[in-house]
Amino acid sequence: MQPDSTAVRTALWRALHVELDAPPHVLEDTLGLQLAAPPPGWRERGDMHPQGTAVFRASIVARARFVEDLVAGAGIDQYVLLGAGLDTFVQRHPDAAVRVFEIDRPEPQDWKRARLAELGLPAPVFVPVDFERDQSWLAALVAAGFDRTRPAIIAATGLTMYLSRDANSALLREVAGLAPRSVFVATFLLPLEMADPVVRPGLERAAQGARASGTPFVSYFRPPELLELALAAGFSRAEHVSADALAARYFANRADGLRPPRNAEELLVATV
Repeated sequence: MQPDSTAVRTALWRALHVELDAPPHVLEDTLGLQLAAPPPGWRERGDMHPQGTAVFRASIVARARFVEDLVAGAGIDQYVLLGAGLDTFVQRHPDAAVRVFEIDRPEPQDWKRARLAELGLPAPVFVPVDFERDQSWLAALVAAGFDRTRPAIIAATGLTMYLSRDANSALLREVAGLAPRSVFVATFLLPLEMADPVVRPGLERAAQGARASGTPFVSYFRPPELLELALAAGFSRAEHVSADALAARYFANRADGLRPPRNAEELLVATV
């Protein structure tokens, strides 16, 4: 059993933000590094280059901080992570008044469960879902104790690009059918031709790597297009949270210029 390589990369970038970037840190998370326990020399990997990955680190911590701020301020006590990977919200916030459900493929989830037990860290409610067998994530969630009659925050970071347009529409419809006040927050990739030139090569390499590993990026959205899909799915309102908005909120007045890249990966927030 091994964690997904993309989940490990995300955890290591979050740790590098604390190690390399000046305070104040947008997100304080080194537990993902502790979970992943990479071999010596991991900091010398090409995808861990201090300067070359700065904007991507910024994007990763900004999206995580935004979702966690949403959870903290919404007054909703059910939080569901689709494709949870090595997320550490539960371990960093053991006293949070929210029940956390993590949905992921069975194999990496079994690995994570074992690592948390080894480290003596608290665990979420694990919901294993085999998407390749068309298992319903929502049915599995309800079977694990999720209450469909009460609102929830459903987060999907780093997921929509792997789903077809039809699959994304189906996901939106499923979440829009949850209890009133439920919130769906998801990242999405904008078309590569819209990206800032400074980050476009990195985004193209990421797309090539995803294709080579058998999990290609298949969906890119312009913000108005995704907002229209969300409203058509049944949400009462939908909002695009841009990289500029995240930069103003979390990276203002930094001497090092750290900020997430424009027109790369941004956020949708849709309310039932």
